[in-house]
Amino acid sequence: MKRYINEFKFTALGVALLFAGCKKFDSKYYNDPNNPVSQSSMQLVANAEYYLPDISSSPNGVHYAQHLSLTAFTDNSRFVPTNFNFYTWLAGPIKNLDEAIAKANNLSDGPVANQKAVAKILKAYFMWFATDRWGDLPFSEALKGKDNFTPAYDKQQTIYNSLFTLLDEANTEIITVNGNVKNDIVYNGDINKWKRLGNTIHLLMALRLSKVDAIKGKAEFLKAQANGIMAANTDNLAYPHLAEQVHENYWYNSFTRLGRNWYALSNTLVNYMKPINDPRLPVYGNLNSTGTYGGLEFGKASPTTADINASSLLGSSLRQQNSPVQLVTYAQALFALAEAAKLTWIAGGDAQAKIYYDNAVTESIRQWTGNTASVAAYLAQTDVAYDPLNAYSKIGHQRWVHLFLHGYEGWSEWRRTGFPSLTVPVGINGGLMPRRDGYPTQERANNTTNYNAAVAAFPYGGTDGLNARVWWDKP
Repeated sequence: MKRYINEFKFTALGVALLFAGCKKFDSKYYNDPNNPVSQSSMQLVANAEYYLPDISSSPNGVHYAQHLSLTAFTDNSRFVPTNFNFYTWLAGPIKNLDEAIAKANNLSDGPVANQKAVAKILKAYFMWFATDRWGDLPFSEALKGKDNFTPAYDKQQTIYNSLFTLLDEANTEIITVNGNVKNDIVYNGDINKWKRLGNTIHLLMALRLSKVDAIKGKAEFLKAQANGIMAANTDNLAYPHLAEQVHENYWYNSFTRLGRNWYALSNTLVNYMKPINDPRLPVYGNLNSTGTYGGLEFGKASPTTADINASSLLGSSLRQQNSPVQLVTYAQALFALAEAAKLTWIAGGDAQAKIYYDNAVTESIRQWTGNTASVAAYLAQTDVAYDPLNAYSKIGHQRWVHLFLHGYEGWSEWRRTGFPSLTVPVGINGGLMPRRDGYPTQERANNTTNYNAAVAAFPYGGTDGLNARVWWDKP
């Protein structure tokens, strides 16, 4: 059953008490559901895949990139919540994927090597998402159960290196001939698409190192590119919701099922897209009460009825019951290649960067609108056309527009590049945009020593909360 993550809380004490109260049953009458006699690694992979849309479809993430504003109950867009529970991800999909890697043995689900490779790619993706939100995290010592209720925190740099290795292993292990797997929700078992996804994730991760370790970043980037990345929008990692309640889109649940018209396009987004007649704007938002497109002031504590009527609600086509969620995309890879050419990580300089940039914008518009008839005129505008003197800004702005609704990823790219310029009023988080998520509050009591060590080791100083920086977010 599909679940919407609320980042609920686990405590070591609660788990310990739970197991302390259990009795040992005769195995003739009882099978432990957490240790079944037989299991399919691809069923574990499928269970982990259920968490994928929650990486994007979140009541918090969309505000970190200022894609959406709230019309009511505005705490999230004012960054009032500061601490979030990462064990939702570690004990959920990542634990499932660890089990899938360790216990893959069912040949009826496809080559065992490919089952493990798919699990490794997904594990890398989930952990990349988590470490980019929180920074240092329990990783090598995590998920040991009663053997270790107080895991140490791995440095984010160490986690990145481990994930690069995991993706290298997956790429090497994959058998591409007659190698498809079963019980795969997102690619219907197409192992070649999984291979390209793993290398695209590797490429995007490598670019995160552009300011903190360009030598390492370039080496990993070139390796991933050589191994084969996405080649079309049909390679996109997109979660396919269904027209049924248990597998429906998060935004459908919010708008239609619950009747909450809470999410409008932000003025930050509309003020950029509207003057350049962006063809994606009619998809991103609906017309307002005056028949045009308007953005709601980001972070406003109490929007008035007039504010709301002048604003465009989230586009209807993106909140159908079966609307898919785009996560890792071909256009993202093209924007990364454009930036890499500008950085001289790959050959071609500005001439090649322009080709990748133009293609990225084209494929983004194709992905969101279904056609490219307006692309030539759009790219011809001075404010859109590739400009060697403002290349990073042009790439950064267009990538941010493309990443609409994938707020955490848009936020990560903003933190790394500074584009676009995202600001908040002084009354919100001290006038600062968040730069990480705070650790779960229960860690202070349940894992005190390791929690304190992690906070003391923030790479650029600061205290736990929204305003310290992760390793690659170099000032």
